[in-house]
Amino acid sequence: MKTLELTLEDALEVSKAISNKHRLEILRHLSEKPHNVNELSEKLNIPFSTTAVNVKKLEDVNLISTELVPGRGTQKVNTLNYDRIVINLFTDETPTDDNMVVFDMPIGEYVDCQVEPSCGLVSEHDYIGIQDDPRSFYEPDRKWAHLLFFRAGFVEYRFPNRIPYGSKATELEFSAEICSEAPFHKMDWPSDITVWINGKEVGTWTSPSDFGGERGFLTPKWWLKNYTQYGVLKKWKINDSGCYIDGQHINNSININDLNIQEKPFISFRIGVKDDAVNAGGLNLFGSKFGNYEQNIIMNLRFENSNS
Repeated sequence: MKTLELTLEDALEVSKAISNKHRLEILRHLSEKPHNVNELSEKLNIPFSTTAVNVKKLEDVNLISTELVPGRGTQKVNTLNYDRIVINLFTDETPTDDNMVVFDMPIGEYVDCQVEPSCGLVSEHDYIGIQDDPRSFYEPDRKWAHLLFFRAGFVEYRFPNRIPYGSKATELEFSAEICSEAPFHKMDWPSDITVWINGKEVGTWTSPSDFGGERGFLTPKWWLKNYTQYGVLKKWKINDSGCYIDGQHINNSININDLNIQEKPFISFRIGVKDDAVNAGGLNLFGSKFGNYEQNIIMNLRFENSNS
């Protein structure tokens, strides 16, 4: 699947180009197979000249390509360049200086787990082990997982602690795509999903749904559409002021100093559903080849040098 990523500024011309029903129909037909202008004109039931103008508009913003192909003489054939368009509403605010550690952890690289059925691991191409058998979570091939799910329990990861000696951690953030876990999928299926960092409980988010019925942008075609398809990208952050979920302050009883990051060789990230959760609706955790976000579990660790 080819994705066109645009900033808010770059999206203006593309948005203008596709704000036309004929051009949207052209894109739909080209998603099925390449067409020449004559074929598109016939399918849209509009004049050749009008079709040609609309094709040119789509070419100008690089949504489609036109090439000369031998046939009955030489003809121009139009091809779709992208399967989806993503508009980034906000610029990346990640600092470009050296005072940050960033790590992308594959979801199959957990070091500990405790899961109960329904549960399973899925790679980009097939199931890993046996579905609904917790023993599958100990298979070596778990490292290839791009979707894992369970109705109860947790998975725990250990990120390498790359903070320079003598430095002080100032902010730690984890992000992951997650949702509830129901049979097949169910939009009304809340689940209280909790995160622990270095053994400290930092926050619980209630997922409203096990999202399905509409294929995730990255979800492989072989995965049945009535199964879980995508999640929500959530961010847990902790700094001197306390704990946050998606920028909302939720807890000031624990701050980053309580994590003792400088004293540990790793940073532990555990995610799961507590035994006494009010909404015990399980967890789906997505990797970079499933769902709507092309990422695994991302850790951003900010620090300040001892001489700052």
